[in-house]
Amino acid sequence: MTGSRTGDYRILQEAALRDYLAGLPDIAALLGGAPAAWVITEVGDGNLNLVFIVKGARGGIAVKQALPYVRLVGESWPLPLSRAHYEYLALTRQAQLAPGLVPALLHHNETLALTVMELLEPHIIMRKGLVAGTRYPRFVDEITTFMARTLFFTSDLALTAAEKKEAIAAFAGNHALCKITEDLIFTDPYRIAEQNRWTAPYLDGLAAALRDDMELHVAISRLKLKFMASPEALLHGDLHTGSIMMAESETRVIDPEFAFYGPMGFDVGAVLANLLMAFFASAGHERAPGERQAFESWVLETVDQVWNEFARKFLELWRSDAGGDAYPVSLFAGEKGAARLELERQAYMQRLFTDTVGFAAAKTIRRIFGLAHNIDFELIEDPKRRAISEARAVRLARGMMVEAVAFRTIADVTGAARKLRDWQPELSG
Repeated sequence: MTGSRTGDYRILQEAALRDYLAGLPDIAALLGGAPAAWVITEVGDGNLNLVFIVKGARGGIAVKQALPYVRLVGESWPLPLSRAHYEYLALTRQAQLAPGLVPALLHHNETLALTVMELLEPHIIMRKGLVAGTRYPRFVDEITTFMARTLFFTSDLALTAAEKKEAIAAFAGNHALCKITEDLIFTDPYRIAEQNRWTAPYLDGLAAALRDDMELHVAISRLKLKFMASPEALLHGDLHTGSIMMAESETRVIDPEFAFYGPMGFDVGAVLANLLMAFFASAGHERAPGERQAFESWVLETVDQVWNEFARKFLELWRSDAGGDAYPVSLFAGEKGAARLELERQAYMQRLFTDTVGFAAAKTIRRIFGLAHNIDFELIEDPKRRAISEARAVRLARGMMVEAVAFRTIADVTGAARKLRDWQPELSG
């Protein structure tokens, strides 16, 4: 249900939100009871938006409203409200392509930059579960289904050229969110920037080394160019473990307000990066040596499986549903053509893997030296222990970015991570 109620944008606090929802018959019926009795709680702990949970006598909903600025910083950093529109478009498309893996949309008001969605309970943010050492047996199957289907079916492998260009145009206006990514991930961590921060003083030397590492600067600049100039598929754009909600029996991907058409490896790399950071942070959460060994093994096994299952599912879709204008079927007729096309599919996936490795590295470094950090590391109370975990992650990330082609398989990545588990860095301070 989409609404376009008259009136200018205004930030809805509890009383105004209650009145607004009471005026939506379907939503009021879903909640049940008198509006005055609804319990409204603001739970937004992200960087950009207001998020409310509303519960009535019959049920509950989640309400998300974009703010006209970056919530983490304040009104000094304005941000267009249109990002809520792009998030709504992305969720709508993702629901079509990967049903059951995103929250159900119940109402959207473009003027208010407000979306009402199903309330996900008893789901928790995956990152919080990983900090606690929780394992999720269904995660691999569900996140790889989400990525394979949303990326394949929005690519030139599945779409005609005209369909693809129209789809790119629909998201082209989300450039303000892309600009955040271009600055905070691909630029700021490698220069002196006002909003950068890190675990000082222990990582002061490492921060300075990043700013002086010209090979790293070339590598990150190549990734930035790929991000800006390669509209391969519709990306979630911020697919980290804070944008994934987990319950024992299901996975939901949330918050695609950074959605745009970009390089597929950016989304896949984001998932792998956040799992690798969970692995390196784990040692800092130990209360006794070795108590999280089984969890850490599971994390690295999950990294392996996420790439392998994603690649398998993506290739299966390419073999069965290739209706796009790329690699025309007429050029690959007969056994000879089929065999050559299969070789090209494998080469395509190898190139995608190299992109994924590089983007995973970029996502890791920004979470340690940029503006927005991960609780995986931030909740390690002892700053020196935190810095050790972070330095291990950065050592791996630097190698992955500068020597991405040297990582031929996902086992090369997890093997390198395993070797760094107990490496002792030289810290500053």
